[in-house]
Amino acid sequence: MAEKQPMASPRRSMSPWRLALSRLLRHRSGQVGGAILLFLIFVAIFAPVIAPYSPTEVLIDKEPGIKRRQKPCIHLLGCPKDQPQHIMGIDGNFRDEFSRVIYGTRVSLFIGFTTVGVAILAGTILGAIGGYVGGWVDNIIMRLMDVLLAFPSLLLAIAIVTVLGRGLQNALLAIAIVSTPVYARVVRASVLSLKEREFVRAARALGGSHLYILVRHILPNALPPLIVQATLGIATAILDAAALSFLGLGAQPPTPEWGSMLGEERNQMFTAPHLVFFPGLAIMITVLAFNLLGDALRDALDPRLYRE
Repeated sequence: MAEKQPMASPRRSMSPWRLALSRLLRHRSGQVGGAILLFLIFVAIFAPVIAPYSPTEVLIDKEPGIKRRQKPCIHLLGCPKDQPQHIMGIDGNFRDEFSRVIYGTRVSLFIGFTTVGVAILAGTILGAIGGYVGGWVDNIIMRLMDVLLAFPSLLLAIAIVTVLGRGLQNALLAIAIVSTPVYARVVRASVLSLKEREFVRAARALGGSHLYILVRHILPNALPPLIVQATLGIATAILDAAALSFLGLGAQPPTPEWGSMLGEERNQMFTAPHLVFFPGLAIMITVLAFNLLGDALRDALDPRLYRE
């Protein structure tokens, strides 16, 4: 009687990406970071519903007795019912701080995803060409990346914004430029390790063009480290944008950006600490979410950590 073959494990029959997703969903850091990120996306989408006021609305003529930098008023915590409720208080321009923090979620997520998207696109193109072509092309591209990496990223971003002019768009471009070398190096390293693999040689022997081989066979296998770096890079981009706005080089008033909100009220740390605390807390939570998710993705996409 023939011996029965052992049944394949369900996990072994899953595609690599589905397997990585399964690992990510079971990772505690991934669960926490993903939950926070989903909450932030929900807040950004439904900001007009959640926020009681427009982020740029001045309330001095609409609420009698309102005071500049008024403390938070929450009815459930004992604030008088006849006083309008402002969960995070009033800023120095008589605007509702809670509404500005809520709308600031949109700006910060837009900054993170846009800058990293542009940096990934530029870095992938440069890194893939340098790693695949090699020779003097690779030397020119990577030496240019080394020059950009030689400067502290924030100082280089400040210099670029100073040349281009203040504003959120120029700040986004500056952050994308200083982030590009990291992604270029990641992609180049992956391409160098993959371009001599057996499946690439087989595709080349079958007559595949260089562009086809690079796009169809090499780059898809270079995605895991790029995804991890991108997740962590979003957090860095949000911090850099907040720093530029804090210095007055990024988002300009009255845009509800957390860094600019901190910059406007930085001298009120002891007289109106709520105006500094809540935007700073929002930045911390957002950066924490992307860092937790990035750590979980790194573990989920590393097959050496799982023996299933």
